[in-house]
Amino acid sequence: MRMCILALAASAAIPAASAQHAVPTPPAATDGKAGSEPFAAQQAAANSKPGPRQRPAETIPVPVEGVSPAAQALIAAPFPPHFNADPKSAAEWKDLIERRAALIRAALPAMQEKMAVTVQPAVIGGVKAYIVTPKSMPEANKNRLLVHVHGGGYVFAPGEAALPEALMIAGFGGFKVICVDYRMPPDFPYPAAMDDAMAVWKAAVTMADPKNMAILGTSTGGAMTLAMIHRAKQEGLPLPAAIAPGTPWSDIADTGDTYKSNEWVDNILVTWDGWLGRAARLYAAGHDLKDPQLSPIYGDFSGFPPAILTSGTRDLFLSNTVRTHRALKRAGVAADLNVYEGQSHAQYMGNIDAPETREAFTDIARFFDAHLGR
Repeated sequence: MRMCILALAASAAIPAASAQHAVPTPPAATDGKAGSEPFAAQQAAANSKPGPRQRPAETIPVPVEGVSPAAQALIAAPFPPHFNADPKSAAEWKDLIERRAALIRAALPAMQEKMAVTVQPAVIGGVKAYIVTPKSMPEANKNRLLVHVHGGGYVFAPGEAALPEALMIAGFGGFKVICVDYRMPPDFPYPAAMDDAMAVWKAAVTMADPKNMAILGTSTGGAMTLAMIHRAKQEGLPLPAAIAPGTPWSDIADTGDTYKSNEWVDNILVTWDGWLGRAARLYAAGHDLKDPQLSPIYGDFSGFPPAILTSGTRDLFLSNTVRTHRALKRAGVAADLNVYEGQSHAQYMGNIDAPETREAFTDIARFFDAHLGR
């Protein structure tokens, strides 16, 4: 059975491809923001069916060469219905958060079975978490432990909805994983998420040798992975032996080339001017968006552990990922960068049955195996 985690969170199903639509003309604007609401509506209408992703004056076909049929289906999917969500109150945010979480939770039992892992709720360092353990663990991983921080724009994927990536790295890689269920807005803005992640890290390094440990996460989780290293350095805490910040939200502001070049092409995030930017401001709660704990790209990368980063050519955060990779390399850190053809944001983990998903997590597992002690 095909299990499309990101697709489930975006829309209930992927219908058959349809004919192309006329490309709308964007409103005139000197700052790129004026008229964004009507333009968003035009773009949503133009991209309401599966098929080539459209933006003004061009149509970009779904890539075929080197892309599996399962990945092509993800790439061709319409925009998620929540992409331009604009909750006006805490209650509206919570309703949107729960509706998205429910879709993910519904897919978890089959996913857990397929990955052959167990999930145990826990409280670690005073923080809610889940311990994910593969039913069959390689001998080399017996003394290894991963800490996972989930994605979701600092607002989505509470509770068990945080688990998909942790299940994948545990299943594909054979690692024991702590998945952090950190606090989030609207009730708990910055720095609650980071405080929780660091509390778990401080407790986790008493459970295993840091030389045998890694931190990973995608999107927001990727940014938090980087921010956790910045903060661990500042606080004199042990560092992990490796990290895997997948397509990290390393610049939380609308800064970076692909925030524009991949706008309306990325069919997961779509545009910073939708729910994404609103979530950024909600989480930041008035703090400077260039604070390295919010946008870790502005921090000092010297002394970072080896890192493996993953993105896609249509990812709105491709620039975030590339800038992070460059910052690590310039600081003398060993860093790998994997970029998948045609993929939008985090689609390398969008379908557990896609060969690209197995490939991505196998690469991460091999990277960890090369850098973690035993």
